[in-house]
Amino acid sequence: MDSFLPTLTPPFYGGIITIVFLFAWFIVRIRGNFSPSKKPQVHRTHALDRKPGTWPASSYRRPPASPYPEWSVYETKPLPYRPFKYGPKFPITMGLRSMPMDDWLELDCLWPQFHTERTTRIAELGGKVSQTTSEGLAGAYELLDEFRNYLPERYPTLFRKTDVGIQNLLTGEHFNTVERPLKQDPMQMAGSMAQEDLAILVERTDGQYYLVGGAICTRGVWCLEERLGMPLSQIHISYGKVPHFKEKLEKGVMSLFRRIQPDKPVQRNTWYIIGEDAINNEGFTVGAGKMDMPEENFYFKTERQTVRRLPRSGAIAFHFRTYTVPIVDIATEPYAPGRLASAIRSWDDETAKYKGRVTFDRLLSYLDSKHEEQVADGLDLSREDEVHKHPY
Repeated sequence: MDSFLPTLTPPFYGGIITIVFLFAWFIVRIRGNFSPSKKPQVHRTHALDRKPGTWPASSYRRPPASPYPEWSVYETKPLPYRPFKYGPKFPITMGLRSMPMDDWLELDCLWPQFHTERTTRIAELGGKVSQTTSEGLAGAYELLDEFRNYLPERYPTLFRKTDVGIQNLLTGEHFNTVERPLKQDPMQMAGSMAQEDLAILVERTDGQYYLVGGAICTRGVWCLEERLGMPLSQIHISYGKVPHFKEKLEKGVMSLFRRIQPDKPVQRNTWYIIGEDAINNEGFTVGAGKMDMPEENFYFKTERQTVRRLPRSGAIAFHFRTYTVPIVDIATEPYAPGRLASAIRSWDDETAKYKGRVTFDRLLSYLDSKHEEQVADGLDLSREDEVHKHPY
């Protein structure tokens, strides 16, 4: 039976092969250029490639943030940061870890309380708690641009992006972030949206980073007005010498700020034990200050700190969120009292003096007793690493 197909000559086969090859090459190019898994190329400005005090704008743009899963301004609990570790040796490091960009700002059910306190303090105290110098305006404006995009993406039930700024869906506030000049100081505007305290630092020609703007509104932390204009190294000793800062930490801190790239933000946690009198102080206080104070009057205070380079201005956005929890609540958490007591005892003499351990004898006895109760009730110490991972 004769075939219904025409006879194909060798040149025809060659043409078919050429077409198939070109089509396959074209598909590979398309997938290579538009594959969603391919990371965008980011031009990085290395510290040694630029003069101090200069920053060529980066091409980096933050990827859209994913909405916080099931976030509610009424029900989402604060994250339980517990960044203390067992002794016998206390780690003297910055304790840096990478920060997923989605986790930049942490909001929870305490947001309304924070918002009321922050807006009240800004209205009453003004520049003492929040202001921007002329040197910090570029960074502050860029920070507001980031807030305008990030907050509605991450917390869409609380914030909405508008044509000229951002709207708070709970309070009804509308912020115009694009007009110039702004009707409100940019750091005061940003400070009313976040639960973090906010600081902007810029590099000058001497290679130091200087505090040029901020919204430091939480009670019991340092005063913005007193530190505004200070270099980073001086900030760490302005309220007493931070243990081992000069000899072990300063070089690393300066290197971090000098070298950090816009797409590589970092975070860390610090912690203290304070007395109840220090919670509402207008200045920074470490330690209890009173001998034999009952455990009900002690509080665990921790900060989650983030460091991010803003790509256009090159300014550093340094944020910190303060969490304060009664010690008696910490002591009910599995493994926490024993680990906390061990961490306090691991402080060297300089750290112990700075953090006020001399007043902790009664507290340590209390933590030991709570740990012994947990063990007696069947707490499996061998499973702690499975249950809790640092910094939780």
